[in-house]
Amino acid sequence: MEGVFVGRQPIYDRQQNVYAYELLFRNSEQNFAQIDDPDLATSELIVNALTEIGLNNIIDNKMGFINLTRNFVTGSLPIPGAEDRLVLEVLEDIELDDKVLDGIQKLKQQKYIIALDDFIFHPHLEPLVQIADIIKIDLMALSEEELEDHVNRLKKFPVKLLAEKVETAEEYQRCLEMGFEYFQGYYFAKPNIVSAKKTPANRMALINLLSKISNPETDIEEIEKLIASDVTLSFRLIRFINSSKYALDQNIDSIKHAIMLLGLETVRSISCLIMFTTIDDKPFELFVSALIRARMCELAALQLDEKAHAATYFTVGLFSVMDAIMDQPMQEVLEQLPLADSITNAILKYEGNMGQALQVSLAYQQGEWEILSSKDILNCEQLRDNYLDAISWTKDFTEILDNPKAA
Repeated sequence: MEGVFVGRQPIYDRQQNVYAYELLFRNSEQNFAQIDDPDLATSELIVNALTEIGLNNIIDNKMGFINLTRNFVTGSLPIPGAEDRLVLEVLEDIELDDKVLDGIQKLKQQKYIIALDDFIFHPHLEPLVQIADIIKIDLMALSEEELEDHVNRLKKFPVKLLAEKVETAEEYQRCLEMGFEYFQGYYFAKPNIVSAKKTPANRMALINLLSKISNPETDIEEIEKLIASDVTLSFRLIRFINSSKYALDQNIDSIKHAIMLLGLETVRSISCLIMFTTIDDKPFELFVSALIRARMCELAALQLDEKAHAATYFTVGLFSVMDAIMDQPMQEVLEQLPLADSITNAILKYEGNMGQALQVSLAYQQGEWEILSSKDILNCEQLRDNYLDAISWTKDFTEILDNPKAA
């Protein structure tokens, strides 16, 4: 796999505790980057930090500072959430106009912390100062007199000051005395590189589509559009539903038709199944295992008189292999999917009936008899029948996908 890289430099508070890390675009293990397209660099930084490596792996429980170009500030390019983890830095070379000011106001309303990078005060920038939470001042860009003048001017506003490029103990002490709240520079630490293996593009597309289709707030019309936008998915979905599995007395000829006849949850589940089988760089047996587990959980729902939630049980079983598919810890994968807490906790902690159904299905699949002996949610006969049914069901499912005439 290709590597992905993010540079980070710690930002300290007045007690020299790490408050945050500034996240920096890097395209190799070298601790610098040649940036030809600032928009692209910021986009890759966001993707690498939030998706490929994961914020928790880079900044732990701290905040992350990210530089924004004009297109991100004005909303022409999207910022994918994490409002409680990110500080958005407005770069000093962005020309202030009504569109920029309106964009920053909207980001502030979304609860982002706003920082002004390499700030040099001018009266026309005062509207920007009134919005900002943090102002970063480059010590190398100002003389001692200019620095004092800036601090005095900015004390009139409810902002916190961050001293950049602190190189010596004397500079740090002087900034402390002047009232700076945060400090960054080589006196404390140079940037270092955090790296990870890059997720192949088809898996990135998978998780993006999965997250939208799995989102309980996505309505029927949007689900229909999402599935229809993927030609392979929609073709295979309709082919599967028209197989003998559902024994329908009429042929399904559209995604909308499928949803009307089978229900939204069933179409969601089948779509997720099909998307799993499109990943071409993982062993096929991994998908077989996922299908068996999903089907066993679905059958468990029926035995536990939770037929109304059978599709959710199925999702729990299916998503229980997402860590292996995405090559990421399960916690990080699930954070990227807008799943209900009950599903997340079932997969991570085996909580509730869904979690117990997953645990015993997994234990039976792997022959962990000690776990089964300590659980009484389903008896051994039920688990055996579920397992045999799931094997047969999985065989039929994979044959139907490979053979459009399978019956």
